[in-house]
Amino acid sequence: MPENNTETSDLALIREAAHEAGRIAMRYFRKDPDVWYKDGRSPVSEADIAVNRFLHAELLAARPDYGWLSEETEDDKSRLEGDAVFVVDPIDGTRAYVRGDDVWCVSVAVVRDGVSVAGILACPAREEFFEGSHRGDALKNGKTIKVATAGSGDLIAAPDAVYDRLPENLISGLTRSPHISSLAYRVAMVADGRLAATFIKPNSHDWDLAAADLILRNAGGAIVDIDGSPLRYNRSTIKHGVLIAGPDEFLPVLQNAAAGIDL
Repeated sequence: MPENNTETSDLALIREAAHEAGRIAMRYFRKDPDVWYKDGRSPVSEADIAVNRFLHAELLAARPDYGWLSEETEDDKSRLEGDAVFVVDPIDGTRAYVRGDDVWCVSVAVVRDGVSVAGILACPAREEFFEGSHRGDALKNGKTIKVATAGSGDLIAAPDAVYDRLPENLISGLTRSPHISSLAYRVAMVADGRLAATFIKPNSHDWDLAAADLILRNAGGAIVDIDGSPLRYNRSTIKHGVLIAGPDEFLPVLQNAAAGIDL
């Protein structure tokens, strides 16, 4: 089925904007940007603000009737009134970014009626660019990607309590992944098969997930809650509980392992 023209146009718009946003972020990367802390613990750099300012101006100039939801903009509930909303994390993985680590990305999605229909993750420090659209494939640097098949994934991102409850036949070929600061990038790693699956602790936000979720869906996987339900975005509440990201075939086993555990 051919893509809807609006979705195609939206994907092209956010692709170009996210690539430029990545270039803006790279101007500050490993150059000691100013950093401060929200709520005393969550870092924000001047690069986050510069990228956010650019994306807000660029995207809403092109789509003035779309809503806006970003980690670095005070939430305006008017976003709930329209058909479509941009969901943005200017730099997902700011802690890694300010340390000079390269595992961070610009995350931009278009959400319609609670579902992501276009998504881009621009990871310029690694020269990696992921994208997905509602009816398309998941792409990394222009090539189709797929989740790991049974027995082919090497790494899993899981807390001890969950990992210990996974069936032996599933974990016999798996090892624990080192910590990955960017949640969006971690989900992208599931989409391209580098991670077999990842568990996501409570209090992730729409902007962490909206673009990566679509890319993972197109690659043959999903992000679901502990009951197996897919995520809905652009609600009055933008935080999520315990989540699981993995190939469709693994999700029931992963849900069982996480059931009843306080992550």
